[in-house]
Amino acid sequence: MLLFTALGVSAQIETPVTWAYAFKKTSNTEAIVYLKATIQDGWHIYSQKVKPGGPVKTTIKFTPSKEFTKVGATTEPAPLSKFEKVFDMNVGYFEKQVVFQQKIKLTKPATTVTGTIEFMTCDESRCLPPEEIKFSVQVK
Repeated sequence: MLLFTALGVSAQIETPVTWAYAFKKTSNTEAIVYLKATIQDGWHIYSQKVKPGGPVKTTIKFTPSKEFTKVGATTEPAPLSKFEKVFDMNVGYFEKQVVFQQKIKLTKPATTVTGTIEFMTCDESRCLPPEEIKFSVQVK
């Protein structure tokens, strides 16, 4: 019985990144959706602007809706940057936390904004497989 417990513990999935979502209405017809990643010490995720041939970049997709339209691209703060030998290039990344922002135009006063975030989490010695999570934000 003890053997199974030990195996179960070693098979737990690591989740060094947690996500939180919020919004702020800037007018009756516009809002900003915030997607915040909190990253455990020693880990990082990559920018949305990683060049081809690099690690898996963060990709945020919004589910199309008649209730809102995206205004421009999803923004991010200036990433940290370092040369990664394995990719033979400089890559942008985030540690601790990062907030992605998407401005939207509303066609009705309240809506639910949904979509997916694909990202890869790495530390100094390894990367976890890319992960895709769903998000949902109620804009009122």
